[in-house]
Amino acid sequence: MTLAVLLLVLVLAAGCKNSTQNHENAAANTAENDKPPANQEETAAPAPDPAVSPIPDPVPADVPLTAPDPKLPKRDPRSAQLDVRKQSKQLGRGVNLGNALEAPVEGQWGVTLEESYFKTIKDAGFETVRVPIKWSGHADANAPYAIEAAFFDRIDWVLGQALKQGLNVVLDMHNYDEFNANADEQESRFLALWKQISARYKELPGNVYYELANEPNGSLTWSKWNKMLKKALDTVRSEDPWHTIIIDSANWSNYAALVSLDIPDTERNVIVSFHYYDPFLFTHQGADWVGPENGTTGIVWPGPPAQKAEPVDAAKQVQWVNDWFNAYNTEPADTNPAGPHAIAEAFDQAERWGEENNRPIWLGEFGAYSNADMASRARWTSFVREQAEKHGFGWSYWEFCAGFGVYDPAANGYRKELLEALIPPE
Repeated sequence: MTLAVLLLVLVLAAGCKNSTQNHENAAANTAENDKPPANQEETAAPAPDPAVSPIPDPVPADVPLTAPDPKLPKRDPRSAQLDVRKQSKQLGRGVNLGNALEAPVEGQWGVTLEESYFKTIKDAGFETVRVPIKWSGHADANAPYAIEAAFFDRIDWVLGQALKQGLNVVLDMHNYDEFNANADEQESRFLALWKQISARYKELPGNVYYELANEPNGSLTWSKWNKMLKKALDTVRSEDPWHTIIIDSANWSNYAALVSLDIPDTERNVIVSFHYYDPFLFTHQGADWVGPENGTTGIVWPGPPAQKAEPVDAAKQVQWVNDWFNAYNTEPADTNPAGPHAIAEAFDQAERWGEENNRPIWLGEFGAYSNADMASRARWTSFVREQAEKHGFGWSYWEFCAGFGVYDPAANGYRKELLEALIPPE
């Protein structure tokens, strides 16, 4: 009896020591993440040696960690560290599976993913599907923030269909509105979601990628986003030190916000993403989910138009919009705000940032809404795609089969002009 009691005391003491150490490490990580972000752009750092670099301690959270469908392919557990430049190049030409899983309920926005879509995408020449997912809409609001088993099964199905076709898959956290509105309040939930996702999919092949958050905005100012992304990186790496992670720039993934990113130098298996929809008054003309100042339709690309565009009254009430129309109607092509030069300059700026910071760049979204005339949409899409490829960026068009869609599900076929703008016939 005495020996048993003594052994029990020793076990409890060891357990308390390990627990205390974990909490001390977590506190140290939190203190580090609370430092103000660097005011200057980061400099390149050599890739850490996985044999000597410590893996961050797990974020303490009693979240339920689950395994995916056992039929999904698995990587060799002896796989070497991924080369992020090869990972970036591998993304190639892609398309977003938009308006499906980022809706509150799949199908509510008119798109339900079908098995045939994945072969259709592959056969057209696309190499990647970006999957926008409203994880927050399918997880408990209270700790431990468990993701619904049935929803995880649905994501397993999407992964299975894509991987069967040889497509790369980007699992994107999309439309987490509460996180954008109040990042501090949602921090624990955000991290718990990523802990579950990375734990479930850590054994999948290297052509599966994680995208931490789509278009950070609202309360996620650049400084707040830098703190959050570091915590998210630590959380993912505590479960999955291997897969490539994609990080969006702040201010709705704007290319101009790349300079604000502060990614830890020690994390090299990261691709940085921006989205491109300029000129917004052209790409989103008449869209009912944006402000009334976007209500003017008939805007062609490139400018200037053959006949002057007359903006709607709401557009005239917003100074920058009114000024844009004045320039659009009068400026020659080489200085027009709806001209090719503006796009080329934006992509030059993104490339410079990537080179200066030794980070690969990915164009995660671009597209022009169906209210624009098809000829203008095709010209704009072709030019943006050409700029991305000229600058060495993989890309993913927004999106497959809804309002921006390259594919028409009613006609069961691609919109020829858009498809050829994205994947020119050989």
